[in-house]
Amino acid sequence: MIINGRKIGPNFPPYIIAEMSGNHNGSLERALATIAKAKEMGADAIKLQSYSPDTITLQCESEEFMIGDGLWKGQYLYDLYKWAQTPFSWHKELFECAAKLDITCFSSPFDNTAVDLLEDLNCPAYKIASFEAIDLPLIKYVAQTGKPMIISTGIANEEEILEAVETAKNNGAKEIALLHCISSYPAPAEQSNLLTIPDIANRFKVLSGLSDHTHGTTVAIAGVALGACIIEKHFTLSRADKGPDSEFSLEPEELKHLCSESKTAWRALGRAGYEKKPVELENAKYRRSIYVVTDIKAGEIFAPIHVRSIRPGFGLKPKYYDQIIGKKAKADIKRGTALSWELIDD
Repeated sequence: MIINGRKIGPNFPPYIIAEMSGNHNGSLERALATIAKAKEMGADAIKLQSYSPDTITLQCESEEFMIGDGLWKGQYLYDLYKWAQTPFSWHKELFECAAKLDITCFSSPFDNTAVDLLEDLNCPAYKIASFEAIDLPLIKYVAQTGKPMIISTGIANEEEILEAVETAKNNGAKEIALLHCISSYPAPAEQSNLLTIPDIANRFKVLSGLSDHTHGTTVAIAGVALGACIIEKHFTLSRADKGPDSEFSLEPEELKHLCSESKTAWRALGRAGYEKKPVELENAKYRRSIYVVTDIKAGEIFAPIHVRSIRPGFGLKPKYYDQIIGKKAKADIKRGTALSWELIDD
């Protein structure tokens, strides 16, 4: 996958997405500052969410439209999305700001009007949010843009994920990534089930990554070790300022840590192999080997008192110890000599 010139895949450092969501707290200035800080902290991309309360839900005060548990318990959906929306009128300025700062900006559209807006802004990629993974008409409309698509799996089961991927592929999407996601806000680390990340890649034949809602960076970095090519975390300038998603969002220094440590985790993966690594070559000489530990005369028989397996490693390998015992010394040998076959009389 390539987004705005950046190659994404197992052979490249993980792609780090800072999700602004509603963490602008209703301020365009804060939104612009959030983009700048994400760039400063090392993120590859800043991601928006493109909807209005009227396009994502209905203003209705029946019980079905009220959130019953969790971080937003007691709020009506319409009120929550009115609070958290990134107004369509801001989008052009946010995209221009990101372009100036050389950080990729893209978005999660929640209906066709949002896709049309984003296409007008030459959005380089699209993210389908986890709750929209079953909205096949939306996935079809996004796929027809031909842009790279990232889909969070969230609450979707295997059949629904397969339907989403097939719908995207059948409608023109050639570059698809699936992000393992636990749709809880915040999500408990012990329910993260990160082993799903490599399974996604094998099962659906797409790039896999992680959209992480746990506190901190540990789970996300562990995801990289399991093959996540993309990491998405919500990002805020300050949790203390409060906001729709602040509770499970990273602050700047945490984002910086994620960007740095996830790349370290990726570099540490390397490749499977058992040969000595370049950094080990110098230390190899300090392994154990067989040394003469007591002076021995020519013709004397090697006994346990004469030889031992010790460090460093300039003598014969310890595996030859039993073969040496009972053999004769070919010459006088001083204590501290690395034993070699040339000093042994067969």
